[in-house]
Amino acid sequence: MLGDCHFCAHHCGVNRLAGEFGLCHAGATTRYFLAQTEVTDELELIPTFAIALSGCDMRCDFCITGAESWNPRAGASFNAAEMAAQAQTAMENGARTIMVLGGEPTVHLHAALELAAALPDTSRLVWKTNAHGSEQARELLDGIFDVWLADFKFGNDFCARRLAKIANYTGVVRENLLWANARSELIVRHLLMPGHIECCWRPITEWLAANLPGVKVNLRSGFWPAWHARRHRELRGTVLQDEAKRAQRIAEINGLNLIP
Repeated sequence: MLGDCHFCAHHCGVNRLAGEFGLCHAGATTRYFLAQTEVTDELELIPTFAIALSGCDMRCDFCITGAESWNPRAGASFNAAEMAAQAQTAMENGARTIMVLGGEPTVHLHAALELAAALPDTSRLVWKTNAHGSEQARELLDGIFDVWLADFKFGNDFCARRLAKIANYTGVVRENLLWANARSELIVRHLLMPGHIECCWRPITEWLAANLPGVKVNLRSGFWPAWHARRHRELRGTVLQDEAKRAQRIAEINGLNLIP
């Protein structure tokens, strides 16, 4: 599969074994830029031992870890057996879950599956994803991770193209969310962005209410203008208090199951 890569929805079809690079620029080897116990995620998942793989198939200008997330050669070389040992030690010291994230872990699906195979069956595994994976990726991930923690970043394709260089975004993400909800526990996360309540958050809430009623949703309002966010006028500041209250009200009107 690395010789004809279709892990994400870009379907580049490049031969990563021969040194060809698709839009994520990832090769045949995997690197990671973080492996430590974290307490800043959803309350029901923390403490979690977070393993962040370098590289991503999206180019979100506001990415908080842009330097590493955009660069698959950042960080240290990834060894599944060694990382599994670190994760097990973290679990023995109080971590409740093991979270694989990025960047975007889908572009390193082979390494993520090798890690999962090296962990005890009793481990509670979390797949933290941008939900832009392909059908091939879904088939390989089926039954492997207990929880899908999926970002729903944009409520329309125009904002996705402008802010993350992604085409056909909403269709891909919706398909992946429906699939994940049918096969695992699903938590949908959305980061509020200043100026994007009506164009992004409102259509997301309406779609979730109609298609995934009762799904757990974490609405985050701690946006700050990281990485290249200042390329976009509306993203040069933080979310205003009035915007956060309005977003909360939209969620309540649509009956979303908000979690901290």
